[in-house]
Amino acid sequence: MATLTGISTCTVTACSFNTEQNCNAGAITVAGAPDHAECGTFIALDVRGGLPTAAAHVGACQRVECSHNSDLLCTADSVTIGAGADTADCLSYSPA
Repeated sequence: MATLTGISTCTVTACSFNTEQNCNAGAITVAGAPDHAECGTFIALDVRGGLPTAAAHVGACQRVECSHNSDLLCTADSVTIGAGADTADCLSYSPA
């Protein structure tokens, strides 16, 4: 059985799923373009949502060219989400 990769840190404080630099979405989707990966779950609203505690994981990864992608799942030990080419990028992205 596969284990979902956890999110170690998210510095995107403008995201509705961010609480004290931790992601509290149930799971995120890593999306983006072939040259970088972004958090497809990023929502910039004044409303806060998500789980009562920070326990987010990468539920799916659309970046098939990433060295951590296996069968659309992330195999990294953990990922960091923060500002990159976009407001909320997967900073652990590593092209194969």
